[in-house]
Amino acid sequence: MPSQNGLSLDQAPPISVVFRFFFVGSLFGILSGIFVLFFQNAIFNSHNTEAIILTHTLTLGVMLSFMFAALFQMLPVIAGVKLTSPVLKSNLLLYPFTLGIISLLFAFNLTNTSWLFFLASVLLGASLLGIVIIMLKNLFSLENHTASSKGITYTLLSLGIVVLFSLYLISALTGLTEGSSYSQIKEAHYSFGLYGWIALLIISISFQVIEMFYVTPSYPKLVTKFMPLALFSLLLVSSIVGIFYPNIWILTDILLALLLGSYALFTLKIFTQRKRPLTDATVWFWRLGLSSLLVSMLLLLLTLFINNASIKALSYIAFTSFGLSIVFAMFYKIVPFLTWFHLNSQGYIAAPMMHNVIHPKTVMKHLYIHTVTIVSFILSLFIPQFIFLAGLLTILSFGWAGYQVANAHLLYKKTQKTGKKFNMGMNYT
Repeated sequence: MPSQNGLSLDQAPPISVVFRFFFVGSLFGILSGIFVLFFQNAIFNSHNTEAIILTHTLTLGVMLSFMFAALFQMLPVIAGVKLTSPVLKSNLLLYPFTLGIISLLFAFNLTNTSWLFFLASVLLGASLLGIVIIMLKNLFSLENHTASSKGITYTLLSLGIVVLFSLYLISALTGLTEGSSYSQIKEAHYSFGLYGWIALLIISISFQVIEMFYVTPSYPKLVTKFMPLALFSLLLVSSIVGIFYPNIWILTDILLALLLGSYALFTLKIFTQRKRPLTDATVWFWRLGLSSLLVSMLLLLLTLFINNASIKALSYIAFTSFGLSIVFAMFYKIVPFLTWFHLNSQGYIAAPMMHNVIHPKTVMKHLYIHTVTIVSFILSLFIPQFIFLAGLLTILSFGWAGYQVANAHLLYKKTQKTGKKFNMGMNYT
């Protein structure tokens, strides 16, 4: 059972804060599966509107929702940051953020939608930049940083840059600005989003949670100290230089592939040195995700020399597998732990144990569903009809996750309603 060291009920946000982000992310995941069924193999051409819609549904609706759930929970644990008024802050983020995504998806799909782009800019820009500033302010005020807290700082800076770049892109699309650097900023927006936000956040959190959850050796200080800084600096310098010399991204992609590929290999090695012999499904989610990252980086290097649409699509699928696999691994650690932790901290005698909230066999079943989903997407590149199976399995996968959140929430409420608490005033003789 995870340790409660460094975590108290006063530090932890209400369980509803985390669960709502997980549930919204699951709903957007289901929507992604529906889009796959409608768009079919058009999603594999990055220049198509269908691919742009699906990409933003996954990166904004799914990944950002799941990752903010993790951040609200993990910042007090791994960074010592206590966010005041977490319910208010999460509401000010979640609702405009959700409406902003929906507005953006409609704007991509309809014509004459400048007002929808403007609405999406206001809602997403205000909500995301607002929470980024709040979290960064708390992180900057820390006297003692861990490797994870430093990495998360770079990650949030990256997210802020992603949002600012997106505002520029939208202003160019709607004619508000000339957009003379549109293609260069688009490349920087894409790279900061995938590598500066998604990859860097996973890396930063892994420095602490892998050792904590799986009893592994620590990462070497050289890796924890320089990896986040190197990634952030590489992306920042490339974005600036790329405005004048766009070909810089060829060198950047090579360095990114080497950095992220090395991280994947090193972390896979760490998992082989676990001191806890039992292997649960979340370990395999991590292994699948890290292996997918390694494959994605190898394919990224290959695309620099071979301009092949299928190789590019495989690279996108592999990176998506990386992000979602790690997200699910964290999801299945956080949801059961939070349910038990909050009820136990409130003094309920019959607080359900973690395996009673989500049984390990349930997690393993989701691992199978998720793996077959990834395989189906790969097969659909060669046998187009498999895209329908991929879409249905995507709906099932996120529906499975959404059900686990809802079920954990109902169990939490039921225990609060019917459970008995310890009588702290009892005298024992």
